[in-house]
Amino acid sequence: MTRYFLLITCALTLLIPLLAAEEVEDINLVQSRFFIDHAVVIAVMAGGLLTGIILVDLILRGHTVPVLSALVQYGDRCDPLPGKGAFFFAVSALACIILFPVPLVVPALVALAVLDSVTTLAGLRFGRHRICNGKSWEGTISGIAATVLCLLPFLTLPGALAASVVAGVIELFSPIDDNLVIPMGVCLLLMLMPALV
Repeated sequence: MTRYFLLITCALTLLIPLLAAEEVEDINLVQSRFFIDHAVVIAVMAGGLLTGIILVDLILRGHTVPVLSALVQYGDRCDPLPGKGAFFFAVSALACIILFPVPLVVPALVALAVLDSVTTLAGLRFGRHRICNGKSWEGTISGIAATVLCLLPFLTLPGALAASVVAGVIELFSPIDDNLVIPMGVCLLLMLMPALV
């Protein structure tokens, strides 16, 4: 449970600078979206990623980092790398910010944060029909539905639905950690189909 709280907190921390920026008209995307300079976002995210790597290294070397050590001990999975999900989330977010326009990245990060958390929590609580990799229909459908609702402020209804389904399929079948590939998949979808934005 703490793992998902950390993932959502990380997502909100990354999204707040993007959402707090001034609103501008982006001719390529037709609609008005929130925008902040790529250089600023890259600098903030790279600094945050470096800080996270330093903190993980301290924990791996046996040092106690106030608050973080307790969260990792009680909330993280038994991975050899503490905070692996949050680390992969930050790496993927940074890559998306570098490769794609910010108005495409925000919905991609929201999709990852919401879908990953809701599918796991709903799947653990209500999952009865397993599909693959131990994941359930109930968790996947719940995650897609919650993600559609959370993407509506950023995308059109067809866009929110398409992005949520793509994210859900990637989360369900990807052999690679979903924190790495969901944002890229959603950004690619929105880039290739600008009418969805």
